Amino acid sequence: MRYLLVLLAAGMLTLGCNSGRTAKHIRTFTNPLLPRGADPYCFYKNGYYYYTHTTGHNLVLWKTKDITDLANAEKTVVWEPPPNTMYSHSIWAPQIHFINGKWYMYFAADNGNNYNHRMYVIENASADPLEGEWVFKGKVADATNKWAIDADVFEHKGSLYMVWSGWEGDENGQQNLYIARMKNPWTIESERVKISSPEYEWEKHGDVKNENVGQVYVNEGPQYLRHKDKIFIVYSASGCWTDYYTLGMLSIDADADLLNPANWKKHPEPVFKAAPENGVYGAGHNSFFKSPDGKEDWILYHANPEPGLGCGRHRSPRAQKFTWNEDGTPNFGKPLSTKTVLQVPSE
Repeated sequence: MRYLLVLLAAGMLTLGCNSGRTAKHIRTFTNPLLPRGADPYCFYKNGYYYYTHTTGHNLVLWKTKDITDLANAEKTVVWEPPPNTMYSHSIWAPQIHFINGKWYMYFAADNGNNYNHRMYVIENASADPLEGEWVFKGKVADATNKWAIDADVFEHKGSLYMVWSGWEGDENGQQNLYIARMKNPWTIESERVKISSPEYEWEKHGDVKNENVGQVYVNEGPQYLRHKDKIFIVYSASGCWTDYYTLGMLSIDADADLLNPANWKKHPEPVFKAAPENGVYGAGHNSFFKSPDGKEDWILYHANPEPGLGCGRHRSPRAQKFTWNEDGTPNFGKPLSTKTVLQVPSE
């Protein structure tokens, strides 16, 4: 009997050690990833995530193997604008891409007057974008040269495309989504095509106080997402200065002409929105990334911790895993509380 008890005790000890060892390898995190940072974006290459967000005055890159550990990541200011140019102020929504063997960072900027916001790009031929020289390539604009922000660039069937938020004319009041084909990473070669305008009630919360504009209806922050035979553009709707900032979605068949606006279909309801019950407000301006092993899909977005905080410095980057519905559309769920413990992306 005593021999049996010894065996049982040894088995329990072994089980306990194995359980502890397993638990030790399950790494977790909680949002936000950083105390502040609007318009978060990351690009994964060769085992590293290269992350950036809006600072307003320069371009900063974080480099890390673990996107959930940005607080301890290597961080470098890679570019600062020269003074007194058309792109010296209000540097918004930067993105980093690796195209044809070189790094590119796209951003919106102006000269201190919002009416002059346009898209610009810098280039780096170094293997590591935190090293080498970033060269200013210039403005990226279609022939109309209208107000433009929030560009995303993607490759499809051997061609490069840009999608962005812009004005139809020269007056503020409505931001639409446009797409155009590119000749190279710094040149648009086709006419711009409008693929979305604010039309639903949830896209039209845009009361601007203390300004002469009145209402501004917003579609902005478009992000490319591909799944099987469908392409999605997930975008932010309504003003970021409101608590109604939310995500909408366009879709198109991958074999369709991307420059034919009739081929794009808009989802009639938001696909990701504020969750007051979880203490999350103004959830929007997202991007996407894969886990290091490529098996998980994640959404990266910013949100406020309280209502009424608008477009200020309280917005912080958050990440959570999402799944796919049976019809092939993404299922983002709802923004999770900062108290929710999440497992890190699978390796």
